[in-house]
Amino acid sequence: MSITASDVNKLRQMTGAGMMDCKKALTEANGDFQAAIDILRKKGQKVAASRADRQSSEGTVFLRTTADRKAGFAISLNCETDFVAKNDEFIAMGNRIADLVVAHQPADLAAINALQLEDGRTVAEHLTDMMGKIGEKIEVANYAHVTGEHVVTYIHTGAKVGVLVALNSASDAADTAGKDVAMQIAAMRPLALNREGIDAATIQREIEIGKEQARAEGKPENMLEKIAIGKLNKFYKENTLLEQDFVKDNSKTVSQYLESVEKGLTVTDFKRISVAG
Repeated sequence: MSITASDVNKLRQMTGAGMMDCKKALTEANGDFQAAIDILRKKGQKVAASRADRQSSEGTVFLRTTADRKAGFAISLNCETDFVAKNDEFIAMGNRIADLVVAHQPADLAAINALQLEDGRTVAEHLTDMMGKIGEKIEVANYAHVTGEHVVTYIHTGAKVGVLVALNSASDAADTAGKDVAMQIAAMRPLALNREGIDAATIQREIEIGKEQARAEGKPENMLEKIAIGKLNKFYKENTLLEQDFVKDNSKTVSQYLESVEKGLTVTDFKRISVAG
């Protein structure tokens, strides 16, 4: 049957696929729009499969909180090129997924992919269709969430890094301090909130490294353990948030800064995600 330009444009409006792809799909489907949509989706699935091993190292971070600010959620929607990451359709999809995440509070990435958008298709199905249209691997690559008395969000310039900070106070002063701490987390990448958050394997590895460094410096064997513990304390100061020097005033630790803002104020949890993982 004859496929008109109007038919092609109609399918393009329905699917967002390219003109030539729409024309080919309609021709193959003998003008049946639903069959043509299925053909285009199958093409998207083939694209998804062929790009499964590609690196999705570009993208954008999206953050949300619940209305009461007691829970925060962060996702990164990843793609292959920065050009696609700045595409309006890509950004719109990321915002739609982030809205779904805050509404349904899924447990993990698999649960996010299973969420349904307005038309009944899942997030995974929509992303497959986008891959067919755009020709790049697109995926929700990272997901994090926190809960607390008050959650502050921060997206670093370029939207490649996002931070969620849970505080034990919802005052205005705490909110402002939380933003400062969130910027610190984005820049300084602490491994944990405090030393109790560092796993035993990491601690043991740092002690062994400290011993070997001291041994290489010619220190006596009976001093190695003490020297290694000293190095471990330095590791804690550099890698745990509350013990880090506060970047805006390095005469104080982050913990001391928070206490100076409001008595008893502290961070109860945080998450930092980036497009790079």
